[in-house]
Amino acid sequence: MDQKIPYDDYQLPVVFLPSYENPPAWIPPQERVHHPDYNNELTQFLPRTIVLKKPPGAQLGFNIRGGKASQLGIFISKVVPDSDAHRAGLQEGDQVLSVNDVDFQDIEHSRAVEILKTAREILMRVRFFPYSKSYSTKSNQEHDVNL
Repeated sequence: MDQKIPYDDYQLPVVFLPSYENPPAWIPPQERVHHPDYNNELTQFLPRTIVLKKPPGAQLGFNIRGGKASQLGIFISKVVPDSDAHRAGLQEGDQVLSVNDVDFQDIEHSRAVEILKTAREILMRVRFFPYSKSYSTKSNQEHDVNL
């Protein structure tokens, strides 16, 4: 026979949601054309390619965080100003989709670091993901790696 779980013993699933972001203040339609909060240009969110060449012993000029353990992808958390990465167009908030044809969307953080540190020529596919800027819990800051 089917045994039913008593109501008081039933475990509800726990869901963690991102922090709430307040919507922007009301802006009249005629003023929205040049307002940054109402930019309709979506090309910034399309995947793009970044090419970097790293001399032996040099730094790449950016930090990453995230990975499989956090159930998120790998994100760029910092770009050093005037670095090769900065000049190539890499920016804070970019999600790394792949590096040298290795999928980075479901990769261990340590494996991502290993690939980025050992490669001399790097072909990255990234897309801008602005909500990753709010992704800064203490546990994830511990995995912020300078490359």
